Amino acid sequence: MRLTSNSFSEGAAIPGEFCFAVIDLANHVALSTNRNPQLAWSDVPEGTKSFALICHDPDVPSKGDDVNQEGREVPASLPRVNFYHWLLWGIPASAREIAAGAQSDGVTARGKSGPETPGGMRHGINSYTGWFAGDPDMKGDYYGYDGPCPPWNDAIVHHYVVCAGCASAGCEGGIGRGECRGCAEGTRACGGEADGDLFAESEPEMKCVSVG
Repeated sequence: MRLTSNSFSEGAAIPGEFCFAVIDLANHVALSTNRNPQLAWSDVPEGTKSFALICHDPDVPSKGDDVNQEGREVPASLPRVNFYHWLLWGIPASAREIAAGAQSDGVTARGKSGPETPGGMRHGINSYTGWFAGDPDMKGDYYGYDGPCPPWNDAIVHHYVVCAGCASAGCEGGIGRGECRGCAEGTRACGGEADGDLFAESEPEMKCVSVG
């Protein structure tokens, strides 16, 4: 299976249109339009029942002590963890595209509602739920897509990874990354490929450089 996007190019910076926030010269960071990117897939294996999608950043600091702090830098040596921006499953087998802005078009304080989404699909809870847990103005369950917002003072460049695959059965319950991944076990068999490159042995991915 081949996965592509006309919203960004592999290895290029993700346009601010698809980010949760962007670099701002005056204030370091400013909220952006937070639209989901366009994604399309082809060469679908026969017998596919549905599709699942995972978007994540594998370069997020494992500790937030230095994040966005004046006069400090997040060191490149700091261990990194995954930050999940989008979990979506139950995508109909007949679908071949998710249009830009169809599932997210702006930042929603305290998170978008879910897990149900138009078209009978289901969103998982993304990692902004944990990130904003201590913020009284922003805390809540963040369902669906919320784009990149890497620290403005990080020593490394962040990467935004998109994985898509066909699933042999629908997903019931489950709202986190683990449940969505379990429903996407078909990914290991049929994969998702972008621009001809394969970025993981068992899980083909599309990798693009994020802002920051």
